[in-house]
Amino acid sequence: MKRHVWRITVILFVIALSGIFLINKNTFQKRDNIAHHTAGGDNGWNLILVNRDNYIPDDYELKLTELSNGQKVDSRIYPKLQEMFDEARKEGLGLFVAAGYRTREKQQELLDEKIREYENEGKTKKEAEKLAKEWVAVPGTSEHQIGIAVDINADTKISARDEVYGWLSHNAYKYGFIQRYPLDKKNITGVINEPWHYRYVGAEAAKEMYSKGICLEEYIMSLN
Repeated sequence: MKRHVWRITVILFVIALSGIFLINKNTFQKRDNIAHHTAGGDNGWNLILVNRDNYIPDDYELKLTELSNGQKVDSRIYPKLQEMFDEARKEGLGLFVAAGYRTREKQQELLDEKIREYENEGKTKKEAEKLAKEWVAVPGTSEHQIGIAVDINADTKISARDEVYGWLSHNAYKYGFIQRYPLDKKNITGVINEPWHYRYVGAEAAKEMYSKGICLEEYIMSLN
C-alpha cells in the first residue's frame, strides 16, 4: 500500500514539474542569457502588449503590405490606416508614414546609433545606454517589429507638425489607432512623449482608451 501511494506521489510530482516547465517555456524566452517575459496573445493579435517588460514571441508571424513610400505594415491594419490617411487628406492635411515595420537588426542599429550619439557628447557607456533606451526601444520590445505601429510625420510643405499631431490625437481612435506614448503616461509606459507613434488596437479598444484617457497597459490591466 505504501509503495503504491509513493508511486502515485512521484507521478503527480513529475506531472507538476512538467506543467511548470511548459508555463515557463511559453511565457519566458532567453535573450543574451537573460530570461524575459514573452508577450501573450490571449486578448487577440491587435492587443498584444509589447513593451520593456514583454518581449515579442520568437515565433511571431506577420504578413506585410508595402506602402507607396516603401514602408511596410502588417496587412491587417492597412485598410484602416489608409482610411485614416484618406480622411486626413480630405481635410487638407499632409502626412505620411515615416516608419512602419522594422526588423530586429534595424532596431538594434537604431539603438546603437543613439548610444554613439550620447557617447560623442561625452557620456559614459552606461549613461549613454540608459539615455538611448528612453528614446529607442531595445530590440525585441519595439512595436515596430510587430508591424502594427507606425510613426506618422507631417509633410511640412502642406501642414505644420502640430496640426497633424493635433488631428491624429482627436481622430485616430475612430480608425482603431491610439497614441501609444502620451506625455502623462510616461511613468507607466516607460517611454517619453511620442506624438507621432500610433498603434493599432481595433476600434472598440481605441474608443474606450480615448474616452477614458488611458494607455494600453492600463487597458490590458482592466481586462484581467
